[in-house]
Amino acid sequence: QVQLVESGGGLVQTGGSLRLSCAASGRTSSANYMGWFRQAPGKEREFVAAIWWSSGSTFYASNSVKGRFTISRDSAKNTVYLQMNSLKPEDTAVYYCAAGSSYSDYAYRREYEYAYWGQGTQVTVSS
Repeated sequence: QVQLVESGGGLVQTGGSLRLSCAASGRTSSANYMGWFRQAPGKEREFVAAIWWSSGSTFYASNSVKGRFTISRDSAKNTVYLQMNSLKPEDTAVYYCAAGSSYSDYAYRREYEYAYWGQGTQVTVSS
């Protein structure tokens, strides 16, 4: 089992920044990659970014967040971060951290490839 706890959400104005944190505990060695997803009101949950623990390789959702969001990890702290800059009202959502282990191509982009999920943290961007 892997336990994930997100923090860092809140209310920010358009153009502002937030940094989300996801602290992992338990059998963290079973997870090959960590991802961030988000779910806006009335919409399906969508992939935002992912990072591989071992290599640090990163992947982002095309267009919507690339260039504005940065995912990173601190292996010593078993913590993954999502730095969000130039925030827009359309970034408003509940952000979820997740851990997965599949080696399938592009597994990190698919919800069902993640076995463990955090409780989510609300991010609200006001216009």
